[in-house]
Order: sequence, then structure tokens, then C-alpha cells
Amino acid sequence: MSTIDELLAFLTVWVSDPLVVNVFFVILITAVVSYFARKTLARLLLQVSSTENPWDDALLRTVRVPLNLLIWVIGLSIAAEWIAEARSQTQIEVIALVRYLAFIGLVTLFLTRLIKELETAYLASGGDETTVTAVAKLLRISLFVTAALMTMQTLGWSITGVLTFGGIGGIAVGFAAQDLLANLFGGLVIYLDRPFKVGDWIRSPDREIEGTVIKIGWRLTEIRTFSQRPLYIPNSTFSKIALENPSRMLNRRIFETIGLRYCDISKMERIVTEVSALLRNHPEIDPDRTLIVNFDSFNASSVDFFVYTFTKTVNWVEFHAVKQRVLLEIAEIIERHGAEIAFPTSTVHLESTKPNPES
Repeated sequence: MSTIDELLAFLTVWVSDPLVVNVFFVILITAVVSYFARKTLARLLLQVSSTENPWDDALLRTVRVPLNLLIWVIGLSIAAEWIAEARSQTQIEVIALVRYLAFIGLVTLFLTRLIKELETAYLASGGDETTVTAVAKLLRISLFVTAALMTMQTLGWSITGVLTFGGIGGIAVGFAAQDLLANLFGGLVIYLDRPFKVGDWIRSPDREIEGTVIKIGWRLTEIRTFSQRPLYIPNSTFSKIALENPSRMLNRRIFETIGLRYCDISKMERIVTEVSALLRNHPEIDPDRTLIVNFDSFNASSVDFFVYTFTKTVNWVEFHAVKQRVLLEIAEIIERHGAEIAFPTSTVHLESTKPNPES
């Protein structure tokens, strides 16, 4: 008998077996349903991607992979059960157990992807990164713990025993990892109190800490200093130090003392009045904040007046540009009145003596 004849004889026997035919058609139907489900979701995703609503996009991207896997799990489990019914009844319970565990895994996968997609969509819509990240982390932890407990319960493990052991073990771990727990609670306090968020410029007068917040983790906060070096700070540190958040300031202050020569003291009042008028009408100075221009003191080499005002901008680079323009305009006012800005000078008085006629 040739190889072709043997193959035809095998296929004849195979096709004549109803179980094999049924299993084949179940797998074929599963593949067809999976194909059409993927094509349908791809079309829907293409349609909703043109809308401004990001949430439907997130939902469709989330459901694609879990739905496809769910179709295959259902199809393969049906085929496996038919085979088990015909060959060995003892395997049916195992198949049901595996299918239930697969459902738990798929639900966990779906919710994990959904959390990630919603987090991305919320950030794209301008949401606060610090809050979104904290909520997403808490949801993921809760999801994984719940999935683990359901899996253990399905496998016949006692959840009560696990929780009891976890309570006793938690006390031991708490004593052994006090610093770690302190940092975890410190991170939680940061998320709740929100003294700063990702992107803020912070600094501490107590420590050499200054820079832009890059990431707020559960244990560490990453800061990028102005020299572009990464700085990693344990979260528990922020509960022990004073912290400034210049990113939340409403204005920036200009506070300068300017000295005139003593010979220009008669022009002081006019100069102060004109500088005050300049600042009150300046488009880059906030008129609703404290504004003071006053003669201040008789100094060793100058008579001084001070300028105290606030800019509208809080951007550090823009502030220095505004400050430069203001100071140059003040210098023009002083020059226009024929006065000069003083610098330290010394005057030497020589006593005149009459010549001695007898010498």
C-alpha cells in the first residue's frame, strides 16, 4: 500500500469518528468567531479614533486581546470537555478548574489594561499626573491581591489561613522593615496632602534639595536638579523637613536698593515719584501687590532709595528679563534728572598751611 493510500485510509477513519468531526468544527467555529471579532473591533476602533472622546478608544483597545483570548478559552474548553466525556470522565473537573482560572486571569488582564488605558487617556486630557498615578497604583494592587485570593480559593487553599498568616507575618515584617514602611506611608501622605506634584520645582531650606520633581514613587521621589543630576529622596524625608514649592507662587518679587550721590539728594524726591509712577503703570508689574518706592537711608557713600514690587510672571527666565527692563528704565530716569548712581568714594581734605617767613 502506498503512502497516499495509507493517508486516505487514515483520513477515512478520522472523518468517520463523530468526536473528531465535532472537535474539528468547534475549533473551526472558534477560529472564525475570533477572526470576525478582531475585524469588527478593528473597524470600530478606526471609527471612534476620529472622535474627540478618548474614553471609547481606551475601552476598545482594552477589550481586543482579552476578548480574543476568551473566545479561544471557551472554544478549546468545549472541545476538551467533549474529548473528556468520550475518553475519561475524571478530566472534566480539571478542565472546569482550568477554565475558571483562565476566566480569572482574563478578567484581571482586562481590568489591568483598562486601568492603564484610562490612566493614559486621563493624562492626555490634561489630568493631574500625581493623582492619576496614585489612584492607578492603588487599583492595580487591589486587583492583583483580589485575583490572587480568588485563585487560591479556587485551588482549595484556605483564604482565612492565608489572611491569618499574613497578619502575623505583617507584624514581623513591620519590625524588620520600618524604614520601608515609613517611606511607603510617606508616599501615601504625599499623594493625599499633595505638597507638590510631578513637574513642580521644589526646594528645602533645611537640606540641599532643589530641583524639578520627575517621579513620585511609593518609596522614593526622583528630583532633577538644575545641574541635571538625578536626586533620589526617600519619601519619609518630606515629613521631617520644611519644603518650599516655588512653582505655586503667584508673583515674583523685585527688591532692590539703589544709591545716588550725596550731591544729587535734591533730586531724590522727583526721581522716587517718577520711578513709582513707572512701576504703577508698567504692563509687567502687578498693581494689586505691594508696591513701594521710598527714600531709605543715608549710607556711607550714597543716599539710598529702595524698590519693592512684584512681577506678573512667575517664570524664572521671564522674571529676570522683566527685572532687567525695569532696572534699565529706572537708570534712564536717574540719568534724565541729571543724577548719577553712586559708587564707594573717598574724599581727602588737605589742610592749607601758611609758609613760615623765617624759614
